Amino acid sequence: MSWDTLLLLFLAGLSAGFIDSIAGGGGLISLPTLLWVGLPPHLALGTNKMQSTFGTLLAVRRYAQAGLVQWAQVRLAVAVTFVAALLGTLAVTQVSADLLRKLVPWLLLGIAAYALVSPRFGQQAKRARLTPTIFACLGGCVLGFYDGFLGPGTGTFWTVACLSLLGLNLLHATAYTKVVNLTSNVASVSIFIGAASVRYDIAAVMIAGQLLGARLGSGLVIRHGAPFIRIMFLLVVFSLVVKLLWDQWVAGS
Repeated sequence: MSWDTLLLLFLAGLSAGFIDSIAGGGGLISLPTLLWVGLPPHLALGTNKMQSTFGTLLAVRRYAQAGLVQWAQVRLAVAVTFVAALLGTLAVTQVSADLLRKLVPWLLLGIAAYALVSPRFGQQAKRARLTPTIFACLGGCVLGFYDGFLGPGTGTFWTVACLSLLGLNLLHATAYTKVVNLTSNVASVSIFIGAASVRYDIAAVMIAGQLLGARLGSGLVIRHGAPFIRIMFLLVVFSLVVKLLWDQWVAGS
């Protein structure tokens, strides 16, 4: 593998880690890069999950050190998400994801529109609509399975669910999201490792970038809080919508 390719992989990991640690959506960068350098789809998916796991782990560590992770609140969601993500990753090899792939961009577009017209989106905690236990079970089952099965937009869905159903502010919703994202990543990557679907040499290069990007991104979140997250959140969501719709209508035609 040439030095140019290694540099590209490192920069892709850095960019993905930076974006993921703030608003999710780093897969927009990392997965296409892995496919572009010639990895078959199954190896690209497994390698992508491996490298993103490390960046998310660093982000969770920094959020926890800053006191933003409420472990008692997220503990049950972690357990449910892990099991659901395992099942989702196993299921993706058996079931077509075409319907979900077509539905996801429109769900994300609706979320982005709501955030765009709500200037105080996530700046203050609101009344919870679900108890933490019900939220953990429902969110863990649905979004954990979805992340293992398909994945695009999972972090965004978790963040919006934390805001609208659990009543968290955007800063704590982002921290909650990173913990459950880490959980589903670990579950998924364990399946991919068992299936020998990880290129460890490529993953190692991208992990180096991921760790740096996650450190930079999580540091900005801790220092600047909800207004900064809101801007990045909107940028990531609209980019994700454009990418997914492009895949459906242009690249697939």
